[in-house]
Amino acid sequence: MIGLGHGRRAVKDAGQESNLFRVRAAEGFLIIALCLAVLIGRYFWLQVLRHDEFSGRADENRVKLRPLPPSRGLIYDRNGVLLAENILDYRLELVPEQVGDVDATLARLGRVIAISADDREQFETLRKVKRRFHNIPLRYALEESEVARFALERHRFPGVEVVPYLTRYYPQGADFAHVVGYVSRIDSEDRERMEDARYSATTHIGKTGIERYYEDQLLGDVGYERVETNAEGRALRVLGRVPSKPGRHLRLSLDANLQRATVAAFAGRAGAAVAIDPRNGEVLAMVSQPAFDPNLFVNGISRQAYAGLVDGVQRPLYNRAVLGGYEPGSTIKPFIGLMGLRLGLRTPTDTVWSSGEFRLPGQQAVWRDWKKGGHGRVDLRTALAQSVNTYFYGLAVDAGIDRLEPEMRAFGFGAPTGIDLTGEPSGVVPSRSWKQQRFGKSWYPGETVIAGIGQGYWVVTPVQLAHALATLAARGEARRPHLLLSLQAGIDAPPEAVPAQVVQARVDAPDAAWDAVREGMEAVMHAPDGTARGAGVDAPYRIAGKSGTAQRARRRGNQEYNERTTPEHLRHQALFVAFAPARDPTIAVAVVVEHGSSGSKAAAPVARAILDAHLLGTQRGPAP
Repeated sequence: MIGLGHGRRAVKDAGQESNLFRVRAAEGFLIIALCLAVLIGRYFWLQVLRHDEFSGRADENRVKLRPLPPSRGLIYDRNGVLLAENILDYRLELVPEQVGDVDATLARLGRVIAISADDREQFETLRKVKRRFHNIPLRYALEESEVARFALERHRFPGVEVVPYLTRYYPQGADFAHVVGYVSRIDSEDRERMEDARYSATTHIGKTGIERYYEDQLLGDVGYERVETNAEGRALRVLGRVPSKPGRHLRLSLDANLQRATVAAFAGRAGAAVAIDPRNGEVLAMVSQPAFDPNLFVNGISRQAYAGLVDGVQRPLYNRAVLGGYEPGSTIKPFIGLMGLRLGLRTPTDTVWSSGEFRLPGQQAVWRDWKKGGHGRVDLRTALAQSVNTYFYGLAVDAGIDRLEPEMRAFGFGAPTGIDLTGEPSGVVPSRSWKQQRFGKSWYPGETVIAGIGQGYWVVTPVQLAHALATLAARGEARRPHLLLSLQAGIDAPPEAVPAQVVQARVDAPDAAWDAVREGMEAVMHAPDGTARGAGVDAPYRIAGKSGTAQRARRRGNQEYNERTTPEHLRHQALFVAFAPARDPTIAVAVVVEHGSSGSKAAAPVARAILDAHLLGTQRGPAP
């Protein structure tokens, strides 16, 4: 019998090993199958269920939308005269990546093309927010000589190019600066009021005037190009293009010839004038003097040039026609006279005695007339023709401030007219409530006296005064003054007229009352004793007008006003209102000449020049 030794190896069990292999193979297969199932499920989820989403994301990474700027709508006057257009200009652009040493390049460029400190500052601002391979504007509005000079030196400046672009241009220059306004580069203040998407390809926005008020119409709609880019964002090729849609063209109610005649009539003096068609509220002319060249602002005005516009007393950037506040002076008298007739305080033939002085019962204070000794016995017609203060002192006191205020508001005083320009103020109609709110003080009877001749707390704007006069000329029918006549989607598209201006309010009065006021205003211009007869002489049509003089410095006691010895900035404001032809008016005009001393001498000739230009198509020489 043989025993088993310790070193004997056990015999393998082949069946058991085979079973173990099969189990492990099955487990491995299941794991692999499960992984494949997960992978397939994930693939199905990504490629089928969420295909559109991830495909879009991939395209967003690969394809960028590059905005295309729309061309801005044009602006015309009522006869098709171009007031704002887009012209081809050239700008200097620089790609920092291609330039290398930017500072050295700018230094060398400065010897070829003038680059100001403002240009450099604007460039550095853009450089901080743009990528190195983007084009950055350095200089706008290059002159032809600069373009030619750079062309000769271009080989020395890799990465620098002269690029054509469309820029805004105002061919009428300063004549329409305040009413048409201007565009300029978008700043932080603009971004707060604009839709970013619409301005993705636009660098300019309307800042003032019509350009700002109708910005949405003029801007147009941005287009875009689908551009394939690499991982760094560089454009490789254009995949598609949707063109931009130009802005709409505007046709305004302004008459360019009348506007130029109005500017010429001011002969460089400061002031404002507004002319309105009382039949429909169309603004025919709107001038503020002095003015400025709006083209200076389009591509960025230098600090030095801007300082020259804002420093000093002339304030050429200030739109006096809409924003300027003035005491109306005697131009308010036709409205006060009509108030007396409407309230039954006077009839057209009632007379009062004018001694040259007016006193309130029981008071020592004296309000004087402009004529020593007075005018004697006068009715409404004579009171208007000779601008008799004492007549209107008494009328205002008889009415009382509590009835005077609503009567004046009926003509639009004390409220914005609603003209299609931004920033219009309300002005001031004197009242108890206004004084209490403004100063916390009670109303005094003497303040009613001077309210009757347009002084004291009164504040009106030239456009308000013109609107009120147009309502008077239309015998109480008030229409909102407006500048827009029609819109046009393109040069070949038919114009879309804006809705006609309906009568917004109506001031009712008997025909005899309207006739009496008109006759008194006609006498101002054509009667031998009319205060503005010099401006009405030889007129081939009848004019209804009224002069006004608003004091800048108050007289003490019996002190007389002397124009020659009074400093210019303290001289009276000169105002004048007129409509013509008197019995069937087609134009109503309000004129203010600052420091003109006398409405009949300084402002009336300006109004006559405007009326002649409108009715006769002629231009009179400037007022002396």
